[in-house]
Amino acid sequence: MSNSHTHPTRGLMMMVVAPSGVGKTSLTRRLVSDHPDLHLSISATTREPRAGEHEGRDYHFVSHDQFDQMVEDNAFLEWAEVHGNKYGSPRAPIEEALSRGESVLFDIDDQGAFQVCEQARADCVMVYILPPSIAEMNRRLHTRSTDSDETIRRRIARAKTEITNWQAFDYVLLNDDFDRAYSDLAHVYHAERLKRSRGVWIGDFVQSLLDEPLP
Repeated sequence: MSNSHTHPTRGLMMMVVAPSGVGKTSLTRRLVSDHPDLHLSISATTREPRAGEHEGRDYHFVSHDQFDQMVEDNAFLEWAEVHGNKYGSPRAPIEEALSRGESVLFDIDDQGAFQVCEQARADCVMVYILPPSIAEMNRRLHTRSTDSDETIRRRIARAKTEITNWQAFDYVLLNDDFDRAYSDLAHVYHAERLKRSRGVWIGDFVQSLLDEPLP
């Protein structure tokens, strides 16, 4: 029997937002790996490449002048300046992917997610991931051994502010168990792909059913 996977379906933009130490990166990378129709959004940035980073895989590396021109041309769905460098989500490749029926995942902060969804709410799905506790988030951040105690305190203070925005999201998931959290995230993606509004094939297919003669 035919189903939506064999017919044209518009893709979606999936915003996955979480404080540091919640496990967002592990969850999103697995979701992309398990779903060939889902791609990670590649940001443009003015900062220099770090060791091991590659153009087009990690970032699109551009000059400050190029970035400013892209801003002027409205070429970003969202952009921000962080520590003297600029980062943005290029509009064209994302819109082209959606038109092909492919989806794009954004590993993004809450303000960036809000910017994108202000421009394209119908294509946007917003997911917030909560930690099981502040104490557990603190433990995970210390286990990484990549930040100073002061940096971790700032991250946690910011997280407690960000968490208050939970009502602005379509889905709120709890990562107290990785496998369960991943299953919930995958179910959200599958359900959103099947939404009637994304099934551009449905109208014509239903009409073909109505046009069939009675047996």
